Amino acid sequence: MADTSIQYEDGWDGIRTFPFPVDLSVGGVGMQVGPMGPGRTWHAEDPIERVHRIDFHAVMLIRGDPVRHMVDFTEYEVRAGELLWIRPGQVHRFSATAAYRGTALIMQPGFLPRAVVEATGLYRYDLPPLLRPGPAQLAALENSLAQLEREYVDTGTLPPSLHTSVLRHTLAAFLLRLAHLAATSADAAREQADTTFTLFREAVEKGFATNHSVSAYADALGYSRRTLVRAVRAATGETPKGFIDKRVVLEAKRLLAHTDMPIGRIGAAVGFPDAANFSKFFHQHTGATPVGFRAELR
Repeated sequence: MADTSIQYEDGWDGIRTFPFPVDLSVGGVGMQVGPMGPGRTWHAEDPIERVHRIDFHAVMLIRGDPVRHMVDFTEYEVRAGELLWIRPGQVHRFSATAAYRGTALIMQPGFLPRAVVEATGLYRYDLPPLLRPGPAQLAALENSLAQLEREYVDTGTLPPSLHTSVLRHTLAAFLLRLAHLAATSADAAREQADTTFTLFREAVEKGFATNHSVSAYADALGYSRRTLVRAVRAATGETPKGFIDKRVVLEAKRLLAHTDMPIGRIGAAVGFPDAANFSKFFHQHTGATPVGFRAELR
């Protein structure tokens, strides 16, 4: 099956996308883990409080004072002992007034094998970024993350190839714990096991900008339209068309709120070459025109 990572060219939509900082990784491996604090960032050339995307996964375990972090139009207050999981392509912004303390883990798409990606739900965009573990869960996550950090900096006891393999296994162990917490908190175990919906969700994430057709997705995945409808309804309570439309609306909102792109270009970027059709679609799903929505946020 194709890689599920999202590929964005830097600045294609007016929102800057920062690539995984390979040059800052120990040994050039596809992950980093370490303490957060002043001067530690993945894009030192640009203020972290600006809206941006990343093309990698970021997990932050917060300690110390609470911080506020925006992810896709929702402002989250993250307290000590809570985690933020930001996935590739999500629009987010650090607080300019808060000092982030804790441990940050970032990982490059493709660093983990496909089986681990599936098992850990790396691309569960339906799950909330904020995770609140209980005391026992937090202790286990902290121990697992600390072990990962020790393995990450220990480059002297193993050859580079074995060091990378150990990192992958240790990272997978941490992510399995994190994924269990995420699925449990969202009561989403059934959805996680639903391969049909998983494949549909991934296909929509890749194709929503050009493909809004339920039948086209069903044909591409090898399912009947009825099978796809049943799977999506069981997982989300909505139709496949509704699921696709929500994803298109989210992207349109991102571009309207965080860029100065003309309305027509935004419509074309989400699959509506005709600006009038885009405005009609957006108004139908939000109750506002694209111009009105942008004006309310400015």
